[in-house]
Amino acid sequence: MTVRWGLLSTSGIGRVAARAIAAADGAELAAVAGRDADRAAAYAAEVGSPVAYGSYEELLADGGIDAVYVPLPITLHGEWTIRALEAGKHVLCEKPLTLDPDEATAVFDAAERAGRLAIEGFMWRLHPQTRLVRRLLAEGSIGELALVRAALSVSAPAGDIRRTTDLGGGALADLGGFCVSAVRLFGGEPSTVRAVRVADPAGTGAGHDLRASAVLELQDGVVGLIDVGLDLERRDQLELVGTEGRIVVDDPWLCRSGAVDLIRAERSERLPVDPDGAYRLTPPRPDNEDAYRLEFEAASAAFGGRAAPAFGRDDAIAQARALEAARRSAATGVTVVL
Repeated sequence: MTVRWGLLSTSGIGRVAARAIAAADGAELAAVAGRDADRAAAYAAEVGSPVAYGSYEELLADGGIDAVYVPLPITLHGEWTIRALEAGKHVLCEKPLTLDPDEATAVFDAAERAGRLAIEGFMWRLHPQTRLVRRLLAEGSIGELALVRAALSVSAPAGDIRRTTDLGGGALADLGGFCVSAVRLFGGEPSTVRAVRVADPAGTGAGHDLRASAVLELQDGVVGLIDVGLDLERRDQLELVGTEGRIVVDDPWLCRSGAVDLIRAERSERLPVDPDGAYRLTPPRPDNEDAYRLEFEAASAAFGGRAAPAFGRDDAIAQARALEAARRSAATGVTVVL
């Protein structure tokens, strides 16, 4: 079964999604929707969509659409994911699905009522690079895990949507999801979160964080450290420290480097993430979008009934709970107990 996809937005990340769908097995781009018919038509021509709609409601009413990708501003994710599910569509929602664990619960309740699937779009988790790191940990390659350190920063100018809290912006909301998801994936669920922030003098909305850091207390004495920023040079960092070594991932979120470093006894071994070519990865380059292609292939397989989603309801709700705790701690200056 080929899953027919609709893009619910004319955003920049939607262009990446359109290319990923075109390259993905079992997926086909069928329509795009925007808030303006002319703009949607121009966007459709650009990304290769055969149909353009001038409203989101029109796309959801299209009975030929099987699944919807939702890359809207964060504060609209929950609402439009639920509306798409109620319209009979499966949904892949760009991260974070929501900043509220209660709203995340409502999304999956709606999915169950509709008999459809909802997936939170953390594409990096599905890449063979991440699978390799998880395998190395499971095999005890670095001994007992002690520390997970994750960082992500970008340089976003004043006025950028990511610096608009009313639309779900802020460093923790926009970037922190990657880092929190890594801490949880490798170290387990946090029991406490302590975060600090630097307010954004050019941001809009109350309590906007320009930069933030957090310490997460995990199970078995493991500690998670994250830091994010919206006014810094680009940094994509992931390090897992164990009692007998460490794993360093140069490009953890976009997964373009093709290898991870395993460091033991002060000796570094660079391990290829796809030595047999099973994942059809593009040779490492700046515009490598394999992570998104693999994400749409996995979602299409799930929506077409050929596989179960790798991550579902419990993971998405736990992610929202941890991210909400980090933002609340940063805002109040107190440690949040989960």
